Amino acid sequence: MPYDRTVTLDADFATAVAAVRATLAEEGFGILSEIDVRATLKAKLDHEMEDYLILGACNPPLAREALEADRSIGLLLPCNVVVRRDGDRTVVQALDPGTMVTLTGLPALEPVASDATRRLDAALAALPGIG
Repeated sequence: MPYDRTVTLDADFATAVAAVRATLAEEGFGILSEIDVRATLKAKLDHEMEDYLILGACNPPLAREALEADRSIGLLLPCNVVVRRDGDRTVVQALDPGTMVTLTGLPALEPVASDATRRLDAALAALPGIG
């Protein structure tokens, strides 16, 4: 079962990151955390790799609703969005919110996952050259 929502852009990394931030904001997601995997692996292991950024995106009303349904759901929050280079293209991936329902088996999370999926899909579709 796929656990991601993925689009590939013909855009440079910096342009793609800026576009992802903007489209997520338009759908009510703020960025709570940011992990520059490339910089971290270079600093800690002297390992070279392509640009790879993990954004921890959160829509507060959806997060509250999910936490009300299951306090342990925080293990799957925030919604991780990866922006990474793949050759001369940039890949944007978001964890499929339906994974929350699949992993927990809680029907109370279905409306949250459905709304989050709709919002993430809209954000991905609005990226340059996609929608």
